[in-house]
Amino acid sequence: MPPAEQPAAAGGPLPEDDDRYQTPPPPQKSDVPRVAILLPLSGPHAAIGQALLNASQLALFHFADKRFELLPQDTRGTANGAADAAALAIGDGASLILGPLFAASVEAIAPAARAADVTVIAFSNDRRVVGNRIFTMGFLPGEQVDRVMRYAYRQGLRNFALLAPDNDYGTAVAAAMNDTATALSAAITRTEFYDPLAEDLRPVVRNLADYDARRRNLLDERNALKSRNDEVARVALKRLANRQTLGDVSFDALLIAAGGKRLEAIAALLPHFDIDPKQTRMLGTGQWDVSGIGREPALLDAWFAAPPPGKRAEFIAQYKQIYGKSPARIATLAYDATAIAAVFARDGGKFDLSEILSPQGFTGRDGLFRFLVEGITQRGLTVQQVKRTRNQVIDPPPTGFGPPIN
Repeated sequence: MPPAEQPAAAGGPLPEDDDRYQTPPPPQKSDVPRVAILLPLSGPHAAIGQALLNASQLALFHFADKRFELLPQDTRGTANGAADAAALAIGDGASLILGPLFAASVEAIAPAARAADVTVIAFSNDRRVVGNRIFTMGFLPGEQVDRVMRYAYRQGLRNFALLAPDNDYGTAVAAAMNDTATALSAAITRTEFYDPLAEDLRPVVRNLADYDARRRNLLDERNALKSRNDEVARVALKRLANRQTLGDVSFDALLIAAGGKRLEAIAALLPHFDIDPKQTRMLGTGQWDVSGIGREPALLDAWFAAPPPGKRAEFIAQYKQIYGKSPARIATLAYDATAIAAVFARDGGKFDLSEILSPQGFTGRDGLFRFLVEGITQRGLTVQQVKRTRNQVIDPPPTGFGPPIN
């Protein structure tokens, strides 16, 4: 740290010919690799930004040596704030940028980063904002959908349905389902989108279940049996006494692209509209990768795709020990990104594309992953089954990658 400035002598202004005060000194040159991390450290998303920064600093403790400098910059959670943060980072000599978090922020910093020849490893899950030295470590919904659908297909399921929010995430999930179904020659027999802001999801689940038509089938069958008034009809009526509907839904697997309270609300409505979880396999994305979802009976034994849980459990324990609370789910992105940056720095800190695009990939807290030339991250995902207390891995991740998918 430089010595503190001494106060000017009393008795008048500084001499105009004292050039010590005319221009600031040039910044000191350093051969220490500088890596910027752009996060929303203020504003409505400050808590998640701080969790990501905590995780990044934890990775520094584990992997970095003295020849590494991390430069945190606050994006304020906005695109303009991200652009300002990137300009500061580039001006400070950052040779690699980690973050930002949101797709709009990634778009905002991309022109300046490319102009300065600085690689970006962002945390967005939107593949539309990557390419040309802009990478993302975000968990891509399409990859998760493909993984769980292929597993379900191998188990004999052929007819799929989707319930998803009417937004970019839901659109991405629907596109991935269509692509995978086409590749597998499977069928998507029903797709329903719901308003992400809707409080009452009963209408959309009712439509998904084709409940009204199936209810009419039951009432018509009961009336027909009553009109016969014979012993066989009376036995059949007894069998139908506790039924809500007659006839099966058109799908044997339902993918619900939701998480948290929204997932719980949807799951609770499924039996109400006679979608039987014992007859229809529930499928999920990485949004299901949290503890406790097995408390909802309709989700028990459901399948979802997610990174392997072992290394992340270690990370959570270390994070809680240091920071006194559990990290945000995506905090592992910042940890893994900082870890590989620290490892690259030991090799000279050039952050070459050849290093980033290593075909063997890397092993992080979310398992095996590698960057592809188009800018997305390919991950070695598991398939897990929902259990009441702790989800169970039923299909392990790959042990390595094949040739890169270009």
